[in-house]
Amino acid sequence: MPTHVLANGGAVPTHQNWMREAIVEARLALATGDVPVAALVFDSSGQLIASGRNEREKTQDPTAHAELVAIRAAAAATGDWHLTDTTLVVTLEPCVMCAGAILAARIPRVVFGAWDDKAGAVGSVYDLLRDRRLNHTVEVTAGVEAEACSALLLDFFDSRR
Repeated sequence: MPTHVLANGGAVPTHQNWMREAIVEARLALATGDVPVAALVFDSSGQLIASGRNEREKTQDPTAHAELVAIRAAAAATGDWHLTDTTLVVTLEPCVMCAGAILAARIPRVVFGAWDDKAGAVGSVYDLLRDRRLNHTVEVTAGVEAEACSALLLDFFDSRR
C-alpha cells in the first residue's frame, strides 16, 4: 500500500489519509441536511481528481449518493467515463446502485470506511464488486478509519431521533 512520509520520518498509509480527507468532505453534507457520506476519486499518482458528498436532500435527487456525484465529476474532469487506474474512497460501504456505477465506470479499486449492514453491496448484504460472474471485479479495502466514519453517521442519526 502506498504511504505518505511524515515530517518526523514516520509513514501513514495513504488509504488512511485519503479517508480522513473523505471524512472532512462528509461533514460538509450536514449543512444541507444530507447523510454525511463522501466519496473521493484519486488517480494512479494519488492526486485527487474528483469529490462528492450525499446531495439527495440538497437536490431532491434519489440518485445523488456521494459515489455517483464523485464518479460523474471524475468522468467530467478526465473527459472519459472509463475511470481505469483510479481509486474510489468512500466513508460508507457502497449500496447496490453505487456498486453498479463503480462497475460500469471500470473503477479498479475501492476503499471504504464504515460497513452498511442494511444496504451494503461490497460484503455486508451483497458483494457485487467481487462477484466473479461479472465482467469486471474490483479490489476492495474495507474498514479504513471505520470507527470515525461510523461515529459520524451515528451522531447524525442520533440527532434526528
